[in-house]
Amino acid sequence: MGWIYVLFAAIIEVVWVLGLKYSDNWWMWTGTAIAIILSFYFIIKACELLPSGSVYATFTGSGAAAIAIIDFTFLGESFTFAKGFFILLVIIGVVGIQLTTGEKDKGQEVHPTKEGDV
Repeated sequence: MGWIYVLFAAIIEVVWVLGLKYSDNWWMWTGTAIAIILSFYFIIKACELLPSGSVYATFTGSGAAAIAIIDFTFLGESFTFAKGFFILLVIIGVVGIQLTTGEKDKGQEVHPTKEGDV
């Protein structure tokens, strides 16, 4: 379920990044702010189940790759094979992180304990 939360967060990240670029009125900015909050909610939920470094790397990598692909496909950004190659490397890295990261055990501490607590 943790990776599903990361997927939701990454999809919503695409929405709010585009919102940052194209918002031009109060309603659009409000929608962008709500998308940011919702995206980070899903990141927090994912971090409860998965290591935070893996969550953050996957979230940022997948979102960056998705935005770049949208830029090339729909927004007129110039595409080069070099850019495509490096986006492919990001995607391979994201998949690699997902394949090599398991969910936290149920008994594993999520929050560090204070020194002296036993």
